[in-house]
Amino acid sequence: MGVLTVFLDKATNLADTDVIGKTDPYVILDLKQDNWVGDRDYGYQKSSTKSNDCNPVYGESFTWNNIDELKNLVLKVRIMDSDFGSRDDKVGNCTIHLDKLGLSNRPMDVNEVVDRNMFTANGMIHLKVSFDE
Repeated sequence: MGVLTVFLDKATNLADTDVIGKTDPYVILDLKQDNWVGDRDYGYQKSSTKSNDCNPVYGESFTWNNIDELKNLVLKVRIMDSDFGSRDDKVGNCTIHLDKLGLSNRPMDVNEVVDRNMFTANGMIHLKVSFDE
């Protein structure tokens, strides 16, 4: 059994989905093992919300214990805009196939596009991921 640690460093160049003010982003990290038979859901964890910030810095760490193996392990990342009094808006998302990264107990930088933009820089999520067996 292993321990997966994801350090949520920051997000950059997020789309501004608010009409008034700027995006109030938070991140949902959802860990699943996508097997043909016997899928396993390790659950999701949520970051704090950063107010009026399209380039939020989080500096938050998330841990999942009792991970059987990295094979078919997928981290789904969703960035949402917190809206008071209405449904939260999706800012961006990505799927990271952890078994393809060659993870170890040393944190690995993982930078993924979460929002492709035609005329401006792509929205990105910046993580450090480690797996300790």
